[in-house]
Amino acid sequence: MKYDVVIIGGGPIGLNCAIEAKKAGLSYVILEKGVLVNSLYNFPTNMTFFSTSNLLEIGGVPFIAHNDKPTRREALEYFRRVQDSWDLEVHLYTEVKSMDHNGEVYQVETTKGMYKANNVIVATGFYDTPRMLNIPGEDLKKVKHFYDDPHPYVDQKVLVIGAANSACDVALETYYKGADVTMAIRESEIYPKVKYWIRPNIENRIKEGSIKAYFNTSVTEIRPNEVVLQTADGQVVLENDFVLAMTGYMPNYQLFESLGIPVSTDEYRIPLHNEKTLETELSGVYVAGVINAGMQTSKLFIENTRVHSRLIVQSILSKKNSVVGVNLG
Repeated sequence: MKYDVVIIGGGPIGLNCAIEAKKAGLSYVILEKGVLVNSLYNFPTNMTFFSTSNLLEIGGVPFIAHNDKPTRREALEYFRRVQDSWDLEVHLYTEVKSMDHNGEVYQVETTKGMYKANNVIVATGFYDTPRMLNIPGEDLKKVKHFYDDPHPYVDQKVLVIGAANSACDVALETYYKGADVTMAIRESEIYPKVKYWIRPNIENRIKEGSIKAYFNTSVTEIRPNEVVLQTADGQVVLENDFVLAMTGYMPNYQLFESLGIPVSTDEYRIPLHNEKTLETELSGVYVAGVINAGMQTSKLFIENTRVHSRLIVQSILSKKNSVVGVNLG
């Protein structure tokens, strides 16, 4: 079967693109490599969103949460209801491997076969791809780039790498559950934009010595029972059971390359696209959601990219109508 649109990524923006396509009468399918809203599923178990529920709503489906800011569990249920309410065609556990154009349509190769489409929307987000440390020992099982739940770290010596929101949340949560927590921080202070209700807490815990912190420090090696830090005062070797590397995430550039989508050569590595239509340099291939900011991962969010789906579908319809007009003429 050939679709009008293949959407790569079954997150909130991918779902929103499918809704807009369905409203416009376009045939579509969402290809998701994992579970529905896979990135949200990988969020910490007890996470609360920064945004209010109404700013996360899509497709006119009300998002009712118990508090002003919804939890991960509430978000997973909400987007499941969105998929169900709109009866969206989502193919889960279907990872995209490559894409070609045969002169007529795009051929999207996946782990479950080939999909053909006139247009492709890439809405993969960035939370699935961690920024790696690229140091010896990073492949040890005790190293985690995705934080899950504090319980496994009770009475364990934990090193948290980073100083932004996730790192501070993880350090505090594991500390309160009985972990012996140390933080390794590249900068000279906690990230200034850490949530206002979190920053005083983490700074006070560090000041009183409950959580140890090494500033102006990098991790140079991870060993089975130790970690090696390079501090301003020299090398420090610490006993260690777990490393929670909260070093941030980035778009899947390997996927961009396999799809043939060029990116900027500067530090931001933005997928090249028309800002008005969101079409890339590949005709009929669009990018949507947070990936449009490249490595500037604190610039775009669900709430300010919901409009992307409408811009893209308008562009697809405009092209489709112009072709029809030419044929009729």
